[in-house]
Amino acid sequence: MAFVVTPLGVGDAFSQRFYSSCLLVEGDDYKVLIDCPHPIRKMMFEANVDVDIGDIDAVVLTHLHADHCSGLEGFAYFAHFVLQRKVRLVAHPIVVERLWQNSLAAGMGLLLGEQGQIVTTDFDDFFEFCPLDFEAPTTLGPFQIHARPTRHHIPTTALRLCLGERELGYSADTSFDVELIHWLCSADLIIHETNYGIHTPYEALAALPASTRQRMRLIHYPDDRDWSNTAIAALKQGIPLVVP
Repeated sequence: MAFVVTPLGVGDAFSQRFYSSCLLVEGDDYKVLIDCPHPIRKMMFEANVDVDIGDIDAVVLTHLHADHCSGLEGFAYFAHFVLQRKVRLVAHPIVVERLWQNSLAAGMGLLLGEQGQIVTTDFDDFFEFCPLDFEAPTTLGPFQIHARPTRHHIPTTALRLCLGERELGYSADTSFDVELIHWLCSADLIIHETNYGIHTPYEALAALPASTRQRMRLIHYPDDRDWSNTAIAALKQGIPLVVP
């Protein structure tokens, strides 16, 4: 039973070289996107993963910054008009509570009806919501998903995805947080962000014990550094990893 993660994007919001950070997670014939930046279909196509929107079983959303959710409108419209189905959206309620009214409604809240009339739509017309819980794991297909808040400008959720005895940890966007690192350390593969400002400095991660660094890969990194020879390996866009 393969447990594979493919980074469709590894960059930050300002990258000229890479797509915004986004992961395709596959296990037991179930496919999950972690975050959904624009242009998500092009990202999947260029990664040669042989996956399109119709193959995705669920989208897990960590937070509402545009470099993580800007592809949701196009993803949901494709599902609605082409596939004629809803998108299974997985997130903590504190993340989703402002998604429709403060983001998606501007471009999705009105549709032209078959008789030329304007029809008002809402979140439930496009999405099937599956809430994450900070106190207990959430079942999503074959996965058990554990969630934890991070230190970020807006509500953001770190994740641990369990498939049988194997586990993938994802920091999402966060400041350096020793308690979060400890929480992620149960995972066989840890994907952790690094960047400037309020993000996690690389030097803080490089100072972690070797046993942690060996299981860690970097994502959301800036363009202006050579990531080919670092104490922690950087994810390469479009190159899949097997969760051991």
